[in-house]
Amino acid sequence: MRDEELERLFKLYHTPLVRYLTRRLGDRDWADEVAQETFLRALRQDALTSERSWLFAVATNLVRDEARKDSRRRRHLQLLAAEQRDRVVEPEPTTLERAQDGALARKAVDSLAERDRLALLMKEEGLNYQEIAEALGMSVGSMGTTLARARRRLAETYEALQAEAERRAGGINGAY
Repeated sequence: MRDEELERLFKLYHTPLVRYLTRRLGDRDWADEVAQETFLRALRQDALTSERSWLFAVATNLVRDEARKDSRRRRHLQLLAAEQRDRVVEPEPTTLERAQDGALARKAVDSLAERDRLALLMKEEGLNYQEIAEALGMSVGSMGTTLARARRRLAETYEALQAEAERRAGGINGAY
Protein backbone atom coordinates (compact mmCIF):
# COMPACT_ATOMS: atom_id res chain seq x y z
CA MET A 1 0.00 0.00 0.00
CA ARG A 2 1.25 3.46 -0.86
CA ASP A 3 1.79 6.12 1.78
CA GLU A 4 -0.90 8.35 0.26
CA GLU A 5 -3.45 5.55 0.45
CA LEU A 6 -2.55 4.82 4.08
CA GLU A 7 -2.81 8.52 4.92
CA ARG A 8 -6.29 8.61 3.34
CA LEU A 9 -7.36 5.54 5.35
CA PHE A 10 -5.95 7.05 8.51
CA LYS A 11 -7.77 10.35 8.04
CA LEU A 12 -11.07 8.58 7.31
CA TYR A 13 -11.05 5.81 9.88
CA HIS A 14 -8.63 6.58 12.71
CA THR A 15 -11.07 8.50 14.91
CA PRO A 16 -14.00 6.05 14.63
CA LEU A 17 -11.66 3.08 15.02
CA VAL A 18 -10.08 4.50 18.19
CA ARG A 19 -13.53 5.40 19.55
CA TYR A 20 -14.74 1.82 18.89
CA LEU A 21 -11.62 0.35 20.48
CA THR A 22 -11.87 2.68 23.49
CA ARG A 23 -15.42 1.52 24.09
CA ARG A 24 -14.37 -2.08 23.57
CA LEU A 25 -11.30 -1.91 25.80
CA GLY A 26 -12.16 0.85 28.26
CA ASP A 27 -8.68 2.34 27.83
CA ARG A 28 -7.93 5.14 25.36
CA ASP A 29 -4.15 4.57 25.34
CA TRP A 30 -4.57 0.88 24.64
CA ALA A 31 -7.11 1.70 21.93
CA ASP A 32 -4.55 4.00 20.28
CA GLU A 33 -1.96 1.20 20.34
CA VAL A 34 -4.32 -1.30 18.76
CA ALA A 35 -5.40 1.23 16.12
CA GLN A 36 -1.75 1.96 15.32
CA GLU A 37 -1.05 -1.77 14.89
CA THR A 38 -4.14 -2.05 12.68
CA PHE A 39 -2.89 0.70 10.37
CA LEU A 40 0.59 -0.88 10.30
CA ARG A 41 -1.01 -4.10 9.11
CA ALA A 42 -2.95 -2.18 6.48
CA LEU A 43 0.35 -0.72 5.25
CA ARG A 44 1.59 -4.27 4.60
CA GLN A 45 -1.41 -5.06 2.38
CA ASP A 46 -1.26 -4.62 -1.38
CA ALA A 47 -4.90 -3.57 -1.56
CA LEU A 48 -7.92 -3.61 0.70
CA THR A 49 -11.46 -4.48 -0.22
CA SER A 50 -14.17 -3.26 2.13
CA GLU A 51 -11.53 -1.19 3.86
CA ARG A 52 -13.63 -0.08 6.84
CA SER A 53 -14.80 -3.65 7.50
CA TRP A 54 -11.23 -4.90 7.12
CA LEU A 55 -9.87 -2.33 9.57
CA PHE A 56 -12.54 -3.08 12.18
CA ALA A 57 -12.11 -6.85 11.74
CA VAL A 58 -8.32 -6.62 12.16
CA ALA A 59 -8.72 -4.38 15.21
CA THR A 60 -11.24 -6.80 16.71
CA ASN A 61 -8.89 -9.72 16.12
CA LEU A 62 -5.99 -7.84 17.70
CA VAL A 63 -8.12 -7.24 20.77
CA ARG A 64 -8.97 -10.93 20.94
CA ASP A 65 -5.29 -11.77 20.67
CA GLU A 66 -4.56 -9.56 23.65
CA ALA A 67 -7.31 -10.94 25.92
CA ARG A 68 -4.82 -11.88 28.62
CA LYS A 69 -3.50 -8.33 28.77
CA ASP A 70 -7.07 -7.08 28.98
CA SER A 71 -7.73 -9.29 31.98
CA ARG A 72 -4.63 -8.01 33.74
CA ARG A 73 -5.59 -4.40 33.07
CA ARG A 74 -9.11 -4.97 34.36
CA ARG A 75 -7.76 -6.37 37.62
CA HIS A 76 -5.50 -3.33 37.92
CA LEU A 77 -8.40 -0.94 37.26
CA GLN A 78 -10.52 -2.76 39.84
CA LEU A 79 -7.75 -2.33 42.41
CA LEU A 80 -7.50 1.38 41.59
CA ALA A 81 -11.28 1.74 41.86
CA ALA A 82 -11.23 -0.03 45.24
CA GLU A 83 -8.46 2.28 46.45
CA GLN A 84 -10.44 5.27 45.24
CA ARG A 85 -13.55 4.12 47.13
CA ASP A 86 -11.48 3.67 50.30
CA ARG A 87 -10.24 7.25 50.28
CA VAL A 88 -11.75 9.58 52.84
CA VAL A 89 -12.34 12.48 50.42
CA GLU A 90 -15.86 12.31 49.01
CA PRO A 91 -16.32 13.49 45.42
CA GLU A 92 -19.21 15.81 44.69
CA PRO A 93 -22.47 13.86 44.18
CA THR A 94 -22.90 14.65 40.49
CA THR A 95 -19.41 13.38 39.73
CA LEU A 96 -20.03 10.25 41.76
CA GLU A 97 -23.37 9.63 40.10
CA ARG A 98 -21.83 10.00 36.67
CA ALA A 99 -19.00 7.65 37.58
CA GLN A 100 -21.47 5.09 38.95
CA ASP A 101 -23.67 5.33 35.86
CA GLY A 102 -20.61 4.94 33.65
CA ALA A 103 -19.45 1.93 35.63
CA LEU A 104 -22.91 0.36 35.43
CA ALA A 105 -23.07 0.99 31.70
CA ARG A 106 -19.61 -0.52 31.18
CA LYS A 107 -20.57 -3.53 33.30
CA ALA A 108 -23.78 -3.97 31.30
CA VAL A 109 -21.88 -3.81 28.00
CA ASP A 110 -19.23 -6.22 29.29
CA SER A 111 -21.93 -8.71 30.32
CA LEU A 112 -23.17 -9.10 26.74
CA ALA A 113 -22.06 -12.02 24.62
CA GLU A 114 -18.96 -11.02 22.67
CA ARG A 115 -20.68 -11.05 19.27
CA ASP A 116 -23.55 -8.89 20.56
CA ARG A 117 -21.15 -6.48 22.28
CA LEU A 118 -18.98 -6.09 19.20
CA ALA A 119 -21.98 -5.63 16.90
CA LEU A 120 -23.40 -2.88 19.14
CA LEU A 121 -20.07 -1.09 19.43
CA MET A 122 -19.48 -1.23 15.67
CA LYS A 123 -23.02 0.03 14.99
CA GLU A 124 -22.41 2.88 17.45
CA GLU A 125 -19.37 3.82 15.34
CA GLY A 126 -21.55 4.11 12.26
CA LEU A 127 -20.75 0.86 10.50
CA ASN A 128 -23.66 -0.41 8.43
CA TYR A 129 -25.09 -3.94 8.61
CA GLN A 130 -22.93 -5.14 5.70
CA GLU A 131 -19.72 -3.87 7.28
CA ILE A 132 -20.55 -5.29 10.70
CA ALA A 133 -21.48 -8.63 9.18
CA GLU A 134 -18.20 -8.77 7.25
CA ALA A 135 -16.13 -7.79 10.29
CA LEU A 136 -17.79 -10.41 12.50
CA GLY A 137 -18.14 -13.14 9.88
CA MET A 138 -21.94 -13.16 10.04
CA SER A 139 -24.70 -12.94 7.46
CA VAL A 140 -26.14 -9.51 6.73
CA GLY A 141 -29.66 -10.90 7.24
CA SER A 142 -28.95 -11.74 10.87
CA MET A 143 -27.65 -8.28 11.80
CA GLY A 144 -31.05 -6.73 12.56
CA THR A 145 -31.96 -9.57 14.91
CA THR A 146 -28.52 -9.59 16.51
CA LEU A 147 -28.57 -5.85 17.16
CA ALA A 148 -32.16 -5.84 18.45
CA ARG A 149 -31.39 -8.71 20.84
CA ALA A 150 -28.19 -7.02 21.99
CA ARG A 151 -29.98 -3.72 22.66
CA ARG A 152 -32.73 -5.50 24.60
CA ARG A 153 -30.23 -7.45 26.70
CA LEU A 154 -28.16 -4.33 27.32
CA ALA A 155 -31.22 -2.39 28.54
CA GLU A 156 -32.39 -5.27 30.74
CA THR A 157 -28.94 -5.76 32.26
CA TYR A 158 -28.43 -2.04 32.86
CA GLU A 159 -31.83 -1.74 34.56
CA ALA A 160 -31.10 -4.78 36.76
CA LEU A 161 -27.70 -3.34 37.73
CA GLN A 162 -29.32 0.02 38.55
CA ALA A 163 -31.96 -1.69 40.71
CA GLU A 164 -29.26 -3.66 42.54
CA ALA A 165 -27.20 -0.50 43.13
CA GLU A 166 -30.26 1.33 44.46
CA ARG A 167 -31.12 -1.62 46.72
CA ARG A 168 -27.56 -1.63 48.11
CA ALA A 169 -27.60 2.15 48.57
CA GLY A 170 -30.97 1.91 50.37
CA GLY A 171 -29.59 -0.77 52.69
CA ILE A 172 -26.58 1.37 53.54
CA ASN A 173 -28.65 4.51 54.14
CA GLY A 174 -31.25 2.56 56.14
CA ALA A 175 -28.56 1.12 58.44
CA TYR A 176 -27.80 4.49 60.04
